[in-house]
Amino acid sequence: MASSSSFASNSQYYPRWKYDVFLSFRGEDTRKTFTGHLYEGLKNRGIFTFQDDKRLEHGDSIPTELLKAIKDSQVALVVFSRNYATSRWCLNELVKIMECKEEKNGQIVIPIFYDVDPSHVRHQSESFAEAFAKHELRYKDDGDEGMQKVQGWRNILTAAADLKGYDIRDGIEAEYIQQIVDHISSKLCKSAYSLSSLQDVVGINAHLEKLESLLQIEVNDVRIVGIWGIGGVGKTTIAKAIFDTLSYQFKASCFLADVKENANYNQLHSLQNALLSELLRKKDDYVNNKYDGKYMIQSRLCSMKVLIVLDDIDHGDHLEYLAGDVGWFGNGSRIVVTTRNKHLIEKDDPIYEVSTLSDQEAIQLFNQHAFRKEIPDERFMKFSLEVVNHAKGLPLALKVWGSLLHNKGLTQWTSTVDQIKKNSSLEIVKKLKVSYDGLELEEQKIFLDIACLLRGKGKKLVMQILESCDFGAEHGLDVLIDKSLVFISKNDEIEMHDLIQDMGRYVVKMQKDSGEQSRLWDVEDFEEVMVNNTGTKAMEAIWTYHVKKLCFTKKAMKNMKRLRLLSIFGFQACDDSIEYLPNNLRWFACRSYPWESLLESFEPKKLVYLDLQSSSLRQLWTGAKHLPSLRELDLSYSKSLMRTPDFTGMPNLEYLYLSKCKNLEEVHHSVGSCRKLIQLHLTYCKRLKRFPCVNVESIKHLHLDDCHSLEKFPEILGRMKPELEIRMNCSGLREIPSSIIQQYACRLTVLNLSSMENLVALPSNICKLKGLVKLIVCCSKLESLPEEIGDLENLKELHARDTLISRLPSSIVCLNKVKLLTFFRQKLKYEVSFVFPEVNEGLRSLEDLDLSYCKLIDGGLPEDIGCLSSLKKLYLNRNNFEHLPQSIAQLSALQSLDLSECYKLKEFPGFTGMLNLITLKLNCCNLIDGGLPEDIGCLSSLKELNLSGNSFEYLPRSIAQLGALRSLDLSDCKRLTQLPEFPQQLHTINADWSNDWICNSLFQNISLLQHDISASDSLSLRVFMSLAENIPRWFHHQENGFSISLKLPENWYVSDNFLGFALCYSGKLINAEAHLICYDGRLVTRIIQKIALSNHSECPAESAMHFFLIPLAGLWDTSKANGRTPNEYGRIRLYSPGERKEFGLRLLYKDEPKLEASFSSSQKQ
Repeated sequence: MASSSSFASNSQYYPRWKYDVFLSFRGEDTRKTFTGHLYEGLKNRGIFTFQDDKRLEHGDSIPTELLKAIKDSQVALVVFSRNYATSRWCLNELVKIMECKEEKNGQIVIPIFYDVDPSHVRHQSESFAEAFAKHELRYKDDGDEGMQKVQGWRNILTAAADLKGYDIRDGIEAEYIQQIVDHISSKLCKSAYSLSSLQDVVGINAHLEKLESLLQIEVNDVRIVGIWGIGGVGKTTIAKAIFDTLSYQFKASCFLADVKENANYNQLHSLQNALLSELLRKKDDYVNNKYDGKYMIQSRLCSMKVLIVLDDIDHGDHLEYLAGDVGWFGNGSRIVVTTRNKHLIEKDDPIYEVSTLSDQEAIQLFNQHAFRKEIPDERFMKFSLEVVNHAKGLPLALKVWGSLLHNKGLTQWTSTVDQIKKNSSLEIVKKLKVSYDGLELEEQKIFLDIACLLRGKGKKLVMQILESCDFGAEHGLDVLIDKSLVFISKNDEIEMHDLIQDMGRYVVKMQKDSGEQSRLWDVEDFEEVMVNNTGTKAMEAIWTYHVKKLCFTKKAMKNMKRLRLLSIFGFQACDDSIEYLPNNLRWFACRSYPWESLLESFEPKKLVYLDLQSSSLRQLWTGAKHLPSLRELDLSYSKSLMRTPDFTGMPNLEYLYLSKCKNLEEVHHSVGSCRKLIQLHLTYCKRLKRFPCVNVESIKHLHLDDCHSLEKFPEILGRMKPELEIRMNCSGLREIPSSIIQQYACRLTVLNLSSMENLVALPSNICKLKGLVKLIVCCSKLESLPEEIGDLENLKELHARDTLISRLPSSIVCLNKVKLLTFFRQKLKYEVSFVFPEVNEGLRSLEDLDLSYCKLIDGGLPEDIGCLSSLKKLYLNRNNFEHLPQSIAQLSALQSLDLSECYKLKEFPGFTGMLNLITLKLNCCNLIDGGLPEDIGCLSSLKELNLSGNSFEYLPRSIAQLGALRSLDLSDCKRLTQLPEFPQQLHTINADWSNDWICNSLFQNISLLQHDISASDSLSLRVFMSLAENIPRWFHHQENGFSISLKLPENWYVSDNFLGFALCYSGKLINAEAHLICYDGRLVTRIIQKIALSNHSECPAESAMHFFLIPLAGLWDTSKANGRTPNEYGRIRLYSPGERKEFGLRLLYKDEPKLEASFSSSQKQ
């Protein structure tokens, strides 16, 4: 029986085999008979077979070249004969063969039982038992080690005999040889075909690896797996790759291409006939209708192990009548379905979502088609990146545009790239439009609204807009997501691929002239329609940004009867007012509305949203209008608005925004009738003196910030919701109305009193607000907090920035739910030092304490500050203490400590208890030798340490013990003369080139910077050094330009010695690509892996010099190496677009002599 072992690898799909077959046999038994004839048969078929003609088979040791031949062979044929087990050579050879099989890199083992019963091999009986009796006698004197060796041979024989192979005890030997040769030949052909057709498919290995993990071929059940993604993303390519890679493992296989198109052109029963013909290996018209076909597939295939790919299904019928149930197929069968419509796949079936290509993969694919190699001429690099960026990782676009630009000159590239950015290829649009055509009418409208108008908007806003138009927004959005037309971003925004958007806009643009289109978004089209009065009833939505003055006809919108969305931003108009606005509007936003009022004839009863921010309105309209659907009204920043409209006809109003209406004097009393009002914003209404009584039950946010003329707080009637936020930082209010406290004692959750400039003290009854969670009292004249502040039992945040508070009431430590306290005083020139009371084991939940700029002196911090067991962040920067409480070292939960610019600090008490500290800032503290405790090395979690601007000459040796440290800042440490050994994981150093001692120390200790840098796959070290003029001469190879390229010496890579590549460059490096390059026989460039080098967040000035240490693993990806070794790559190249810069490069080895760096100018090589 032929073997069904996998020819495909689970981790590396295209190994480079030196031999097709390795023959393992007992020479004395079969060399001149069966094995000799088998070798000739394989050879005559062109199958490259390794047979050791000189093998002597004496002893245990197998030559190295033989072991390598086993590893380099795709198939191992093991010929078991009667005396096979007597040979220790053969048994050790079999051990190596089975080891290679278990490594899962695609090697196959097929046993052949020649004149021996498979069970004798499996159980070591008969002649095999005799052989093992001799082995046990031979090795008994070696003790356990010898017996383990013999048992290992037994285990390997059992495992090999369990594999499916050929039993040729009976029958004609020549026929068996022919059968074996045919079988091997067909499998190798399929493998070679897969290799040739797929080896250049970018990123295919990763796709196949993930798909195989879902398919689980080794499990003997029946599975349906979906491949889902947008059009042009490569679903069919991936499905074809998995089909070619795995199909030989099944009794029969079929790839049904373009199911949707073929089902529409023919009928489903034609596809059923194609499926049956392929799987039953006999072309015939088996059925003439889909119902019979369904039964035929089920009855004929139920016992067959098959692999079926149904490519591009878009209707439930396709799956129902071609692979309706797993019970239709035999055990071990796999059905792979590609689709743009996620909901067609059953919820229980695994789905592989095909994402667009990464930037690196996109560049590689584009270069393959545009240049027929993977690194282009530098002249085209800028244009290449523009095209790749526009394609947003869509393989279809990269292939089409790459082929379009192939063999074109630089001038043609310039014009073609500009055209690509303006208009997508019709070929791409048509491919993507298939998904749109499959939508229902309402789903199409939702899609076009998003593609033309709403892409990038928040999901909540988009849902509101769509629902205002009476669309089933939630269902419609789900359908678009399932069909890969839109997705929800991490920021909860509705997003889509750029080319999907282009397709949607193409659909609208097909509707002839601008005035006859259903949607307008382009400014020029909007101008044309408004100026020439070409709008028609086809117009449904306008969403554009217009900043110029526009003179249009008064009746420009007269014919737009069906207009439902109108959003114009930055609008300026000529003097004449418009005479008509469509009453069908559901959403009307016109920022900078240019007229003093809305039309009296405008009564949009279905209007949900009205936004006229920054308008020229003096009043919205006269009298009351019936707007029963209006939920949100925003008139903010309308500086001329003097009074609000009558709200009587707005019973469903929920959000009213009137902030920064500087001339607003009156809010209509009818606002009290808006019983569904949730938010009312009147921030910075400077002339508002009075506010009517509000009778609402739903209000949650009442904002009266900076209403400086407001003399009395409004009365709120009704039973309110349990959560209420009031912001009343109004300088005109000299006190907090006691009615607020009495009325809202349990309901008020947030109280913001900021900017109440005249507030000196808080009333004691404020502490009766039992429901208060957040209190903001950033008032510049506030001198104290109430003694009963500790009664605010639910308070979690207290903000008292920039106040005159110098002492806190002792009860503050009773706030056991408070998580944040801030008394930051940067704005005030207030010399009185701050005093924080003793903790007394209170403030048990405090996580964040900010006492920056508080003029703290010795004794200002409590001696028992170490009792703050939950404290994670402590900000003490810019204070005047010389010593800190000893107990500060006991803050075991502390993660961030900022003591920067505490110029008088003489020493730190220690770090022994701060095992969770991640960030420590001690910059500009004038620390001298001994000021930094030796026990700093115990900070096992510390990642960032800033010691810049200090006066010490040396650092504690224990810094080398900071195993988690990634960033160390030593800039402006002008007296520093020696450095300790660096921690192994250090990633970033900031220092000064001007300090020669530091520079020499850095380079002399490079080999200590990382314990095993060769195994790291990320940038090992970055050093930012300012005040440099030239690349140090230590970097042997130097260039000026956009890149640096170095021909590598022969055998440059030695695994135990090579550390990585040291790179130095001047100025800012926004991004870069690093390549290892080799040239194969066709002179095609192969990129192993690209990495991005980016600026550090705290990168110094552009004049800085930057040093990177890049380990080999940062450039080397074994899954893409195609069997090559690093020494087969003869060049390293680093490229950075943008400005020209100085580059330096050096190869780094462990056994180099002590490094000597020169920091004077260097002669360029």
